[in-house]
Amino acid sequence: MNTSSKTPQRHCMVVHNYYPLGEPRVQRQAEALVAAGIEVDVICLRNRDEAPRAVAAGVNVYRVPVARDKNRGPVAQFFEYLAFFILAFARVSLLHLLRRYDVVQVHNLPDFLVFAAAVPRLLGAAVILDLHDLMPEFYMSRFRRGPEALPVRLILWQERVSCRFATHVITVSSLWRQDLIRRGVPAAKCSVVMNLPDDRIFKADVTPAPRPEGFHLFYHGNLTHRYGVDLALRALAEVRADIPDVFMTIHGRGEFLQTLQELCRQLDLEDIVRFSTGLLPMEALPALIASADVAVVPYRRDVFTDGILPTKLMEYAALGIPTIVARTPVIEAYFDEDMVAYFDAEDIGQLAGHIRSLYRDPERRRVLAGNIRRFTATYHWAKQKAEYVALVRRLAAT
Repeated sequence: MNTSSKTPQRHCMVVHNYYPLGEPRVQRQAEALVAAGIEVDVICLRNRDEAPRAVAAGVNVYRVPVARDKNRGPVAQFFEYLAFFILAFARVSLLHLLRRYDVVQVHNLPDFLVFAAAVPRLLGAAVILDLHDLMPEFYMSRFRRGPEALPVRLILWQERVSCRFATHVITVSSLWRQDLIRRGVPAAKCSVVMNLPDDRIFKADVTPAPRPEGFHLFYHGNLTHRYGVDLALRALAEVRADIPDVFMTIHGRGEFLQTLQELCRQLDLEDIVRFSTGLLPMEALPALIASADVAVVPYRRDVFTDGILPTKLMEYAALGIPTIVARTPVIEAYFDEDMVAYFDAEDIGQLAGHIRSLYRDPERRRVLAGNIRRFTATYHWAKQKAEYVALVRRLAAT
């Protein structure tokens, strides 16, 4: 608790990811706190070519020697989590004794990482558990297990215990907040901080990056099976004969990358699909997105993706990019029928039909580009940022 007006409020974030390029949500929140005059430390993973200490946009970065590998199975993944937990626990405990944090914010996955803040919690600091993903649903989706499977029940138990330990819980959508409340998190203890794009960076008048001539389709984000990028490639193969100048950019990384590259070879798409796998600073991403004529969000439906409001979709909305979107419950809750071109998830024919239709109808593209901006008029980072900073200040004062 910060009791002195002369001592700046101090905030620590713990995240099992790289910083600043690995996790835009963490970067956005950390920089918002720094802009509000709060000192921020981030404890994160360390890549082989990264220094153990750095300062990024006013944020103090402490990297621990653990690398991320998304290709690991569940047992190896658990031990990666455990190694980071132990090192993060040691680092945050030592830093708290030296700097006395007012608030420690722990970002999942995993949920139990929140116990890395045990020493600050015992010594009076508030602890936020920031649930980017609901871990039980994430596990069920990734490893194709049902809710009665023992690992899923254990993960649900650790979610409950982790939420109970935290002073406050935040998550990314109202749908997931309601799920957490149904699981026993008190409503007053649970808030929503959406993954909204930073309006200082995602501006409507951004200059598009250079691109070849033609009809440009675009996807960016994590490359994994549940996000359905292979479905977009199959739809592209269907429309190629009808749209001679079509091409697609896929920007991202993930365990599905090699599968997608092999699918491109099988479908003879290598000459019209460009994979962009380099890490980009957030400031460079809008220009790349703005070069698109149409974006695609081709998610498969499962217990996890049904609850995701894709960050990429909100970024397309901020930039006014006409978007073809797989229909899911949470996306339908935020985007009306006239704001995007919906198709039934995994229906390649419908997806291909929308690509053809939008290619042939520039006026419809223009209308969708205008309508999708309604989302940003209602949900924008400037307002969300003020609410988030106010929450952190309130918790620091208790």
